[in-house]
Amino acid sequence: MNRSLKLALLAGLGLSFFAGVTYAPPAAAQVSIGVGIRVGPPPPRFERVPPPRVGYVWAPGYWRWDGRRHVWAHGYWVRARPGYRYRPAYWVHGHRGWRFHEGYWGR
Repeated sequence: MNRSLKLALLAGLGLSFFAGVTYAPPAAAQVSIGVGIRVGPPPPRFERVPPPRVGYVWAPGYWRWDGRRHVWAHGYWVRARPGYRYRPAYWVHGHRGWRFHEGYWGR
C-alpha cells in the first residue's frame, strides 16, 4: 500500500472518530491539594468574628503548614455563593499522618 493511501485511510478513520464525539459544555473543575505531615496542628486560636457583612461569609482562621512548622492564617471574608454553604479549612489525622483540606463551597 502506498504512503498517500495510508494517510488517506488514517485521515478517514480520524474523521469518523471525531464525527461520533458530541459536544459537551465545559464543566466547572475543583482542585484539591492535600498536605500530609506527621505533626498535628496546635489548638485553634480564638479570633473575634467581625460583624456580619451583606453578601459575604466569614471563613475562620486555621493553622497552615509552611514546610517546617504550623503558621496561623487569619480568618477572612469570602463572597457568598447562593445555594452553597462554605466549609472551612480543616485537618484530619489518618494512618499516614495529618492531612490538610482547604476550605470549599459545598451544596
